[in-house]
Parts: sequence; C-alpha cells; structure tokens
Amino acid sequence: MSYIVTATTGHLGRLIVEALLARGVTPAGIVATARNTEKLSTLSDIGVRTAALDYEKPESVTAIVEPGDVLMLVSGSELGQRVQQHSNVITAAKEAGVSRIVYTSAPNATTSDLLLAPEHKATEEFLVSSGVPFTILRNGWYTENYAGEVSKARQSGEIVASVGHGRVASASRADYADAAAAALLDDSLSGQTLELSGDRAWSFDELASTIGTLIGSEVAFRNLTPAEHAEMLTGFGLDEPTVAFVVGLDSNIRDGLLGETSGDLARLTGKPTTPLAVGLAPSV
Repeated sequence: MSYIVTATTGHLGRLIVEALLARGVTPAGIVATARNTEKLSTLSDIGVRTAALDYEKPESVTAIVEPGDVLMLVSGSELGQRVQQHSNVITAAKEAGVSRIVYTSAPNATTSDLLLAPEHKATEEFLVSSGVPFTILRNGWYTENYAGEVSKARQSGEIVASVGHGRVASASRADYADAAAAALLDDSLSGQTLELSGDRAWSFDELASTIGTLIGSEVAFRNLTPAEHAEMLTGFGLDEPTVAFVVGLDSNIRDGLLGETSGDLARLTGKPTTPLAVGLAPSV
C-alpha cells in the first residue's frame, strides 16, 4: 500500500510529502505525482517514488493507483475546470481500487456563499456519490496568501482592502499539509468532513500591525468600499473578471465566511496552528 499525493510541484502538495516523511512514512511508501516529473527530482533523490499524473488524463491515474492505495487529491488550480478534473481522478482511482481518497476542499463548501465554494461543493458531492471511502479537508485561508502585502506595505505604509471588520482564521500551508498527512495515515477519519482553520481569527488592523512589526515601520489598514476597491484595481490595469473576483473575496471576508475557528486543524495535527507573525516572517 502506498500514499499517492497529487500536484506535488505545488506548494501544498510538496509540503504534504514532507509531512508524511516527518510522520514516519518511508520514502518508498510515497508516490509524488505531477504533470511534469522533472520538477520532482529532489524527491526522487531521497527515495520518494515519482510519477506523471494529469487531472485531464484518467489513464495517468489508473497507471499509478494500485488496490489498497490511499490517494491525496489536492484540488486543482484551474478555475472552471476543477469539477471535471477532480471527477476524472476520482473515477479512475475508484476503478483502480483505491482504498480512500482525501480531498482538499473549501470552508463550508456545500453551504457557503464563498466565491470558491461551488466547484468544491460539486466535487464533494461527486466524491460522496462515487462510493469510494473519503476524508474531506475543508481548508481555510493560507497565511501565505498575504505574503505579497509585506512588500506592498514596505513601499506604501498601508494595507488596502474592502474587508471592513471581517476577520480571517488563517494558518500556514505547513499546518494544512501536516493535517493532510495525519488524515492520510488515519483510516478512522473515513467518512468525515473536517473544517480546518487557524486557532485565531485576525482582523486587517491586526494584519497591518503585524506586518509593521515585522518590517520595523508603521503600517495602517485603509478600508475601502467595494466600489472604491474596484475602481482602484481597475486603475491598476486589472481586467473586469479579476477585479470582480478580488472584490468578491473581500466581500466574503467582510461577511465572515473565512473567520470561523473550529479547532479541527490543531486537533488533527496535535499542535497549535502557526501564528500570523510566524507565518508571514519568511516574506520579510
């Protein structure tokens, strides 16, 4: 039996492989997959098996999965394509005899108004209806999503958004990756859906203050109305769909959709989640 991890050239997939190794899985017991295996040489050098897996090519899944394997399906990044891509993988893995699929979803995917939720909702429904044993990890926001704000704040002295008093219960990618590794190794989690988020939800005033401390200069949070935010982004040259997406996500935060703190992430990993300042420190 092997642990197969998809998308391991991405930040999260690579960290999941590292977390499995840290939890005692032998390199030979892991199959790290990606479209381009040339980028996996550092993993193969330490004995991790590597293989090509393309969400668009179900045959690439059946060529790898063997009966009894556990598959870590890291959600794809191509918006609008993910439901079909995920369904391809799930169907092929089932045909190959996978014992369980662990899937990275979005917060409250089946009920939330979060812009990113619909594709995850559809994937969850397909996974459940497939009959394959599953564990769904509804990952909250990554602290690293705000790494770019550090350099912006250094230049302008402010964080600009239209989130109002909304809060974000973020955690580091390493936290989510360790949770994924723990879920892969724990068959008792079969059939469960876990809401994963940081231990503490922070406001954008706190984000500005934290970044200010990290860079050693004062940083303020400037809150805009959605209309003002859209006008500013348009002025930067962003196209209309991108502007709508960014402003829409800020509205989701303002509405509290990313501020829940269930405690599931810390319980799954067995340790507190990474504080905001620690998660942003590598960006300084």
